[in-house]
Amino acid sequence: MSGPLDAALAAEYAAIFAYGPIGVRLTGAAATDARAAEAAHRTRRDALVLLLTAGGGTAPAAAASYELPYPVTDPASALRLAVEVEERTGAVWRAALATTTGVERGRALDALTDCAVRATRWRRTAGISPATVAFPGRPT
Repeated sequence: MSGPLDAALAAEYAAIFAYGPIGVRLTGAAATDARAAEAAHRTRRDALVLLLTAGGGTAPAAAASYELPYPVTDPASALRLAVEVEERTGAVWRAALATTTGVERGRALDALTDCAVRATRWRRTAGISPATVAFPGRPT
């Protein structure tokens, strides 16, 4: 059952990487929110690594670098990327719901919910309307 959790871990690694360029382009409350989002993804990453390595398993390593979908050059592009990061990470967690059960399924649902809430907050900060989506993590 580690396949979807491996994919979720890869998504968490990518999210952590993306919050570096996001955070340096934001100020004030938005910068604080970016640091909190990165910390949340780090916490989830750490929990996944522990879960995947329990009992002698292995966890995939992070890539040395990740390609961003576009340059992050100003607050507007940083906010747009923050929304996208949360949507993409949420989509991976949503996919994990179909193949997980018990505690792992609860973990996936919690992660999807967290990503959806953060994406909504980022949309509000960016002035994107509507701020919510009907089915978080589902391709549009």
